Amino acid sequence: MPLLEVTDLKTYFHTRNGVVRAVDGVSFSLEKGETVGIVGESGSGKSVTCYSMLGLIPMPPGKIEGGSAIFDGTDLLSCGERALRGVRGKRVGMIFQDPMTSLNPYLRIGAQVAEPLRLHMGMDKAGALKQAVEALREVGIPEPEKRVDMYPHEFSGGMRQRVMIAMALITKPEILIADEPTTALDVTVQKQILDLIKARQRELGTGVIFITHDLAVISEVCDEVNVMYAGRVVERAPSAELFRDPRHAYTRSLLKSIPATHAKGEELYTIPGLPPDVSRPIPGCAFAPRNEIGDRDQCLKDSRPPLVEIAGGHWVQDCPGCLV
Repeated sequence: MPLLEVTDLKTYFHTRNGVVRAVDGVSFSLEKGETVGIVGESGSGKSVTCYSMLGLIPMPPGKIEGGSAIFDGTDLLSCGERALRGVRGKRVGMIFQDPMTSLNPYLRIGAQVAEPLRLHMGMDKAGALKQAVEALREVGIPEPEKRVDMYPHEFSGGMRQRVMIAMALITKPEILIADEPTTALDVTVQKQILDLIKARQRELGTGVIFITHDLAVISEVCDEVNVMYAGRVVERAPSAELFRDPRHAYTRSLLKSIPATHAKGEELYTIPGLPPDVSRPIPGCAFAPRNEIGDRDQCLKDSRPPLVEIAGGHWVQDCPGCLV
């Protein structure tokens, strides 16, 4: 039985300009010790998918329109705020994308890192602070004994990101949701953080959902990859297979736009146009207007392409114009 089973998740935002279908029927599962990647351009629905599971979207205007997210026999989408508080931060940890807006500017770093231990584990202040120091040391913050008494504005962007990672890992959660966890970090610290997450997986069997636009990181850390576009998964496959044999035109476009795949001095490839406005109904293939790798004339125009399995564990939207 999967550690987490998400089925047909739909999250819409009801605004004055219409209904924004941010997540429109997303399904995936997460096994113990597995890393599942969610990749796509900004606005594709990656973060909203995970925020929905933890009850972190503003309601209103947001609303869970359907689906389920089963964790340990409990549907996180319908269990209520009180039950979610017992899961969020303890059994499911989250590394947020922007640490400056997630950290409280009025509280010392040590108090914020120690808070999950005091709230969920009932630890006393001294014991929790001692563990907070060790957590900061694990994520590579120098002189953590001094740093715990500082405030967020005294840290650099990369150090604040490491604080967020320490907070997410300190309760040893069963699931870790990492939303762009290495964006503000240099390559050396990035590797250190990824190695730390992997070590926790080996030690505790933690399942990780890794949200990013960085395909290089995805290829290195993920067992399975979900490629999202316009609120839907357009392709899902084991990581090695996705990079070896991408089938959807959008996936191939993303891979083609990686700078490392270009010769020195060669013009970088960019996907033309912009993602569609998901506040308006999309009658056919959402990627058709930007599809220059496949055959846009063959893309579905009257119905959204369904996700079908074309090989063992390899799923792709069945649109004639987008498939190889």
